[in-house]
Amino acid sequence: MIHMTLIARVRDGLPLATSIEGDEQSDIGISKFTSQAKMLFRKLNDQSPKQCSLETGNYYFHYIIDKNVCYLCLCDAAMSRNIAFAYLEELAREFCAGNASRIESVTRPYHFIEFDSVIQNVKRKYVDYRNRHHLSAVHTELQDVQRIMVQNIEEVIHRGEALNILDDKAANLAFMSQKYKKDAHILNSRSSILKLGAVTFAI
Repeated sequence: MIHMTLIARVRDGLPLATSIEGDEQSDIGISKFTSQAKMLFRKLNDQSPKQCSLETGNYYFHYIIDKNVCYLCLCDAAMSRNIAFAYLEELAREFCAGNASRIESVTRPYHFIEFDSVIQNVKRKYVDYRNRHHLSAVHTELQDVQRIMVQNIEEVIHRGEALNILDDKAANLAFMSQKYKKDAHILNSRSSILKLGAVTFAI
């Protein structure tokens, strides 16, 4: 089952459109996954994988990036990845066909909220992923999804924070090292002056 679909601009993480199955008080706690998705969007950049699956508890986020836009869905872990990525590929074609000229200029979140109706229509085609005929067609259209990277959502959204902490620690160590060298130099200079003074006094 596809529980949630989100579309966002990669360069700034701006949400462009969304479609949620049920409501935010549903049993799976969709608000938590919405927050995770938005944090992920803020982490994406030009070097991010163009296709990726992210494990989050008993569910998976699957996303693709096409023409600076990220198409993401939250699915049950048991759902075929082939189906999930076929769904996202079709969404990308539909969204780009009708909105390509406006994607970079919009500033308001969920500017394309009316795209929800298109998402719902596309989703209906993929919701029964047990349909053998449809699954066979999807297999012929997609590349081998086993090659698509699988990661953990928490590791991805907190990776930058961990790197920043390490950078801060490294910078602090470098500062302390320089301070130690400076203090040691001052102490050595003072020691030399005291020794020279003692020798002069003795003479």
